[in-house]
Amino acid sequence: MLLENSYPGDVRVRNEATLLAGAGYTVSIIATRRQGQTAREQIDGVHVYRVPRLELFNKTTADNASFISRLFLKVRSLIGYCFEYFYFTTVCSLVAFYIFLTRGFDAIHSHNPPDTLFLVAIPYRLIGKKYVFDHHDLCPELYLSRYGVKGGLVPKVLAVFEWCSLKLANITIATNESYKEIQVKRAGKRPESVFIVRNGPNQRRMTLLPPSPRLRVMNKTILVYIGALNPQDGVDYLLRALHQLVQEKRRTDFHCVIMGGGDSLGDLQTLSTQLQLDNYVELTGFISEEDLRANLAAADICVDPDPSSPLNDVSTWIKIMEYMAAGHPIVTFDLKETRYSAQDAAIYVEPNDESRFAEAIVRLMDDPEARRRMGAAGRARVEQHLQWSIVGANLLAAYQTLFAKKR
Repeated sequence: MLLENSYPGDVRVRNEATLLAGAGYTVSIIATRRQGQTAREQIDGVHVYRVPRLELFNKTTADNASFISRLFLKVRSLIGYCFEYFYFTTVCSLVAFYIFLTRGFDAIHSHNPPDTLFLVAIPYRLIGKKYVFDHHDLCPELYLSRYGVKGGLVPKVLAVFEWCSLKLANITIATNESYKEIQVKRAGKRPESVFIVRNGPNQRRMTLLPPSPRLRVMNKTILVYIGALNPQDGVDYLLRALHQLVQEKRRTDFHCVIMGGGDSLGDLQTLSTQLQLDNYVELTGFISEEDLRANLAAADICVDPDPSSPLNDVSTWIKIMEYMAAGHPIVTFDLKETRYSAQDAAIYVEPNDESRFAEAIVRLMDDPEARRRMGAAGRARVEQHLQWSIVGANLLAAYQTLFAKKR
């Protein structure tokens, strides 16, 4: 497996790798190295090879930046992404060759982004090895959503890389029906070669922990966000909604814990201060899994501020299922795949409307019975349909199909 992210920090990839290892496959994963991690490790039967992470530039800028600043950001980001993706693709090729010589493998399974990792697989496809493309993000739409543009050369180049990844793959993995439809439409994939493996919490995340005593003794409504903090993730929408909660609705009886890291963390900390939210909002950055789960257990309301965008409109977020597994109600913008996942566990707000987002939070703050009912509905849906022990079965089916001829 190839992953330009930390392992085991990437929950979806850890679920997949652990499931395959438990089913008898020998799994090796090449991932980036977070501070404090070792270069080599074995976790739950998965052989982990870590390479140094390289990031040339910060790729965000303030919302009120000038046109020149935004233009400079795009140029700087383009250079940074090209260099970083070239670097990771190159080191993946080198480490994959080492693994091929020392352990051997029958398939390469790449997790995007980036979509350039198909280049690692090409020489091995020529000698009969298999290639699996795990489609986490639509990279052309990711670029459009992150930088607020409507077209241009970069999305077209990204679309070519995506097409190459899809075409080279023996089978592909999609996170939902929308992604499967896109794969069939854009690259002519046969529907039977596309396997939907939804995001879902594993048994560890399904097990409820005692809530954080620190949060519970505040005697306030606890709001929780878990996830990436990048421009396309909409946490700035959440902060502006919370500003309205304080300034317009005169509600100060809440505390919001925002857990996660990303390119926008520093910008969001600055925005929180500018909006005078520092007494109500806590941006933790990266924290341990134990602390994250304890904070989540203390939540009264969970929030998903992903705005409507070319990427978000068709994507599925694992945080939605984790909120539901914890038995908490959700306030979210009304996006197609989010509604499919959460169903009766959420209040759906007109996309990108911060004022209505704030109103929905107030509604749940003042209605404990609704919170209880929605939380119970979400927990039941995950138990019956969306937990990893259920949705992960399609990954095993994909690999059985992949190696069917060998057997």
